[in-house]
Amino acid sequence: MSCLSELPVQGEPVRRSLVNSLLSHLGRAFADPGTEIAKDRWDLTVLGHHGWLAFTGISQRWLREAVKGWAAHDLPRHRGKQAGARLHEIVGAMARLSATLRAGRRDQGENPAGLGRADIEAFLHRLAFLSAGGQLSAYCRVKTCQDAGRVLTGIRSLGMTRSGGPAAGLADDFTLTAGDVPAKADPGEPGRDVPAEIMRQICGHLRELEETISSRETRVAVELLIDTGRRPAEICTLEWDCLVRDAAGTPVLVYDNSKAHRLQRRLPVSEHTATLITDQKLAVRERFPATPPARLKLLPSRRLNPAGSRPVTADNLIGRHRIWLSSMGPLRRTDSTEFDKALITPYSYRHSYAQRHADAGVPIDVLRELMDHTSMDATKRYFRVGETRRRQAVDKVTAMQFDRHGNRLWRDAATLLDSEHARYAIGTVAVPYGTCGEPSNVKAGGGACPVRFRCAGCDHFRTDVSHLPDLTGYLDDLLRTRERLAATVEGVDEWARADATPAEEEITRIRRLISKIKGDITQLTDAERAAVDDAVAVVRRHRSVCSPVSLGMPAFRAPLPSPRTESRA
Repeated sequence: MSCLSELPVQGEPVRRSLVNSLLSHLGRAFADPGTEIAKDRWDLTVLGHHGWLAFTGISQRWLREAVKGWAAHDLPRHRGKQAGARLHEIVGAMARLSATLRAGRRDQGENPAGLGRADIEAFLHRLAFLSAGGQLSAYCRVKTCQDAGRVLTGIRSLGMTRSGGPAAGLADDFTLTAGDVPAKADPGEPGRDVPAEIMRQICGHLRELEETISSRETRVAVELLIDTGRRPAEICTLEWDCLVRDAAGTPVLVYDNSKAHRLQRRLPVSEHTATLITDQKLAVRERFPATPPARLKLLPSRRLNPAGSRPVTADNLIGRHRIWLSSMGPLRRTDSTEFDKALITPYSYRHSYAQRHADAGVPIDVLRELMDHTSMDATKRYFRVGETRRRQAVDKVTAMQFDRHGNRLWRDAATLLDSEHARYAIGTVAVPYGTCGEPSNVKAGGGACPVRFRCAGCDHFRTDVSHLPDLTGYLDDLLRTRERLAATVEGVDEWARADATPAEEEITRIRRLISKIKGDITQLTDAERAAVDDAVAVVRRHRSVCSPVSLGMPAFRAPLPSPRTESRA
């Protein structure tokens, strides 16, 4: 035997695994990026990533070399374990294009100069055929078109179609335009969030999680996912000292957004979450007393981790979470139908976090910061309000509308379905804690009112049950302001103090209005109250998406919804 590869390993799995591992490491020791990218199958470890990437599915040599050149240019721009998986998908899209050329042309697509728009259309027809036959999902069809178009554009921008390049002579019309990509399917409702009634049941089983999985770290990780809405990888890699206090003494979670490479992000959390993290820190410190805190992870792995510096993996967390869910009994909606557990993943809790805050009326610009998105459009994809559901919500909220005196405006909602919805959209303008129907002010977008911020004293003012949290917060703010100004403040003239002090009549009217709304709610049955609560959540969510701009009104600090709402219910 002259080399390691000749070692007999038949029938001995352990020896075979060891030899293959040694051969792999030896091969990487003598490899370099330059020689690796010349191959048709790349070991991505040599290129600083994970896994393998094969180009053997692309039969045309010119196309294979062009795709390899594009991949070699694109790979260094990515990071994380998913880089190789994403490139694998893109190369797969080019393999589909290669198969279409091979089957549809006499030269099997070997001559790039002979290709044109007709070949692209044949590719598009082939994808449509596979999708119609159920061999290709609608999502995969869209992604294949997008990925193939991206690579063909990149091949040109890198100069590979010039003389001497692997794709020399490739026609300009051999490409995919934006119009070639099918429209994405509307996901409809519901979104990927877990319904509130299902979340309550899941949180009720949290205490059993540690017993079922025999892992404290998994239970803490799942609770943090539910409480904070962070991605699984962000929770798994939390540092031991990830909890700090801001200037006001409130707890803040410090984490790394590895997906966007935004490090040391800060997220306000509840005291319950802070206690959960503190208890976990004590448990980790007791388990690894000799390791410096700077090297510790909040959720250290139980295997091959003598110093506590290696965290649990997201894959491990996902698997243990699935075992825990499977151990539960059926999860049922309010109508007693069973909810499919397969729809619940650790990432679902991020969508639930966004939905919970949107339902509470958190403005979308604030929600974008909480989700740590750079784009408002990305935040909008995490929750949804359909038109049908919004119309039903407006019906319920309109039926509980009040004037400034607290008198309920009784109306037959069935006769107002179209006119009231139109009025809700364009016949009124948003004002503090309600709407205004004064025509000139509506026409001016709310900027033509001489008594701004004193809507409780105007007959054109209307409010409804969906504004109850805002009215309550405003009343609290008025009372605090009155008490503060009533105290001795040096250097303030009496006329200035009197002008700044909230009017007693306004406080009385706001208090009476709140009392009237609450009084009507208490007269509802439990089922009716639940329906109104759901309608209010929909209306407030729609309001936060469609009206994220400040009205210029006096502001008060409203508390964010507790991330533990489901488990306390």
